[in-house]
Amino acid sequence: MIAIGCDHGGYELKQNVIRYLEEKDIPYEDMGCADRESCDYAVYGHAVAKAVAEGKCEKGIVICTTGIGISISANKVPGIRCALCGDSFSAKMTRLHNDANILAMGAGIVGANLALEIVDVFLNTEFSGEERHVRRIDLIEKF
Repeated sequence: MIAIGCDHGGYELKQNVIRYLEEKDIPYEDMGCADRESCDYAVYGHAVAKAVAEGKCEKGIVICTTGIGISISANKVPGIRCALCGDSFSAKMTRLHNDANILAMGAGIVGANLALEIVDVFLNTEFSGEERHVRRIDLIEKF
């Protein structure tokens, strides 16, 4: 299950991502927002992060205009490794090396086609499990 959330700036892109998830038969939980009315990204970043941290959802996707604020909000939740990605290579590497469990994107930065490619790579790339990467993730959790 994928948790997905956005603020008003990410609403349109979130709808595109939801259509992609539905086409791929990937279950998801929409944590909001529900429309383009101005709202606070921290509410939705936290909701997605909490669902992932508590194990209700395997991974998450958060979207705001830049992806910055909502990723910072998600990363405040212990156990979350939210990566802001604007290209598919970053999405691949953050899964392989960082075992990121939430993808953040900026709707004002990436268009719908690129965003869907990023989502596809993020959701379909497994963590490498290499010792050096496990060690580094353990250090992130420790500090």
